[in-house]
Amino acid sequence: MNRTPVTPFRARAEIDLAALRANVRALDARTPGAAVMAVVKADGYGHGAVPCARAALQAGATWIGTATPHEALALREAGIDAPLLCWLWTPGGPWREGIEAGLDMSVSGMWALSEVIAAAREAGRGPARIQLKADTGLGRNGCQPADWPELVAAALAAEAEGTVKVTGLWSHFACADEPGHPSIPLQLDAFREMLAYAEKAGLDPEVRHMANSPAALTLPETHFDLVRTGIAVYGISPAPELGTHAELGLRPVMTLAASVALVKNVPAGHGVSYGHHYITPDETVLGLIPIGYADGVPRHASGRGPVLVGGERCTVAGRVAMDQFVVDLGGRKVQEGAEAVLFGPGDRGEPSAEDWAEAAGTIAYEIVTRIGKRVPRVYLNEKP
Repeated sequence: MNRTPVTPFRARAEIDLAALRANVRALDARTPGAAVMAVVKADGYGHGAVPCARAALQAGATWIGTATPHEALALREAGIDAPLLCWLWTPGGPWREGIEAGLDMSVSGMWALSEVIAAAREAGRGPARIQLKADTGLGRNGCQPADWPELVAAALAAEAEGTVKVTGLWSHFACADEPGHPSIPLQLDAFREMLAYAEKAGLDPEVRHMANSPAALTLPETHFDLVRTGIAVYGISPAPELGTHAELGLRPVMTLAASVALVKNVPAGHGVSYGHHYITPDETVLGLIPIGYADGVPRHASGRGPVLVGGERCTVAGRVAMDQFVVDLGGRKVQEGAEAVLFGPGDRGEPSAEDWAEAAGTIAYEIVTRIGKRVPRVYLNEKP
């Protein structure tokens, strides 16, 4: 592994781009006949959107996805020129900038189509690339089946005018991470019906897509022309029910570590951190870890979050504070400056992001995405 030396350090997130490329290749192999979109919204799920997008494209992904147009425009400014879909638009959004950047812009209703048509006319250039999103049961973004005929007809009229080109038809699952959930076949049937209607009316999209990471991994009937893979790109299982990352052929990309800031002996009965929710049962050694909830360590994992220090696992003692937390090292002698690993791929016995999710009562998506900007990202294996 090409490891960049980074010492000394308070905290760092190592991002293994070789692992990311391997994950993309594994996803591509599991979805024959479908192209792979690497979703890099929320700054690449906390990993860094630009380097992760580049690595994913190097590994064979042919599309990139973001939530907001500003995320997509930032990728264009960084030189990412692959097909790029962004889907979370609001009234008055930067439609013209999106058109000029060649973005694929998702449209879920008549208001959005009207705004993109107006922006295309104002721009006075080739047609705006749009994708119509169908709400097949998730109940968030997307056009309801009852409103679909109006949206399709208006999109066809705009195509005839030359202001837009419908490049995609798509939808999103609500429960693909819950094997056997009854909503899965219902949503798939609804999408097929809405696809059939649009295509019979005259739309001829480049791509049809519905599968997110869990569907890409477990539901081949949902793959269509393209799969949108988010959390799986970063080597994290979409849900424990689907299997561990190793069982799914994935490798976690991020390792979060901090440098032990202080080691000290304390007597039995000593309170630790705010509220004294932890009292030392015996004379012991405490280690101070200089990373806290301002850096994204979940406060809900107070008293439960696992950490590897000096080759052995220990647990957050007491409350996680804004900038730091404490671990009880027992009788072990650990030196200041020793590495404390919060999560990683597990090669050294360190916890996983899933372990932290369980400790905090949340999902692993949130654990990696919430790691803040105060924690520097160190990119390993940037060259294929």
